[in-house]
Amino acid sequence: MTNTRIAVIGTPGKWSTEVLADHLEQRTGFRCVVDMADVVLELETGRLRYRDTVLNDLDGVIIKKISEVYSPAADDRIRMLASLEADGVRCFSRPEQVGRLINRLEGTAALAAGGVALPTTRVTENVAEALDVIDSFGKAILKPLYSTKARGMVVLETADGEAVNTQKLDAFKTEHGLFYLQQFVNLGGQDLGMVFLGGEYLCTYARVGDAGAWNTTIHSGGKYQAYEPGPELIELGRRAQACFDLSFTTVDIALTDAGPVVFEVSAFGGFSGAQKGCGIDAAGKLCDHVLAELGAGA
Repeated sequence: MTNTRIAVIGTPGKWSTEVLADHLEQRTGFRCVVDMADVVLELETGRLRYRDTVLNDLDGVIIKKISEVYSPAADDRIRMLASLEADGVRCFSRPEQVGRLINRLEGTAALAAGGVALPTTRVTENVAEALDVIDSFGKAILKPLYSTKARGMVVLETADGEAVNTQKLDAFKTEHGLFYLQQFVNLGGQDLGMVFLGGEYLCTYARVGDAGAWNTTIHSGGKYQAYEPGPELIELGRRAQACFDLSFTTVDIALTDAGPVVFEVSAFGGFSGAQKGCGIDAAGKLCDHVLAELGAGA
């Protein structure tokens, strides 16, 4: 056992946060789960305090979850953690890189710039232009810039008619502002989660959708299954995650009739899919990776 002190930035009581803290406690004897809602930043000193713990005095932090709901406020929390990194505390993953994936547009733009295959995507604030995009796609997914697990996404089809789509677009704009539209792709009932640790391939699981849902997320009734990808598919996932510098991540990939496409790279990655779909304890492996990076061993 090492005396290295590492905190988990996450959601107290949530399985993925607590299992990470459990592993760290087993390896180091230290346990600290940090809820960013209760963190205080002293701007004149750069100190971050969580209750009685000064995070600047720790050896490192693992950022497992920045917020239950993605929003511009999550960007503010990332900026607070960036001050911690500036004071020499190692962050896994780095706040700057996590911040690039909180906003869907910034993350997708980085993937496009990296030449990664994506669903055809259009972004605009103009309702008339958005209607033209829907007509050209035939069927589109309208996505909020800040969301996870398909929350807030809207399916729009030319067949529904201009009046119905205009009404949906107006309502969406009132709440979210920008229209981020992706061409609807047939998932064939499943999509893939490809897991990387420290930039190295770990495993792939499939999310198999519920018969009544248009998406495959577990939030909408999907189930995890094992999946064995070929080398070309693994290389696609590797190139996608390489657009960012993340300690641990999951790349979401869809197998379409026109070939595989990447939906997104996760800012945090998930442990449940790796465990239930592949039988791999990704939380434990992440802890070992972090300790090795800190020179503490397991």
